[in-house]
Amino acid sequence: MYVVIFRAQARALDAEYSAMAAQMRELALTQFGCLDFTAATEGEQEIAVSYWPDEASIRAWKQHTDHLAAQKLGRERWYAAYSVEIAEVKRHYRHPAP
Repeated sequence: MYVVIFRAQARALDAEYSAMAAQMRELALTQFGCLDFTAATEGEQEIAVSYWPDEASIRAWKQHTDHLAAQKLGRERWYAAYSVEIAEVKRHYRHPAP
């Protein structure tokens, strides 16, 4: 399993951004095998954490036409800066166990 950590410094997050973010989350979860997708914003800082079964799924998601359009809008309108980290999850546990 892999995790993608997206961190951004927002310029201005408007209603169009909220709609796009919801659409991208749904697309990742329903068409690209994303296992979980959580995002939070505090002030100008945003972080989104998503879990994926493999790197191929992440690459396919990154290159999807709708996601490419969202990335372009993000760079032009919504984000002053961002970073993306991709890591392999070596261990996972929870309490209580399912």
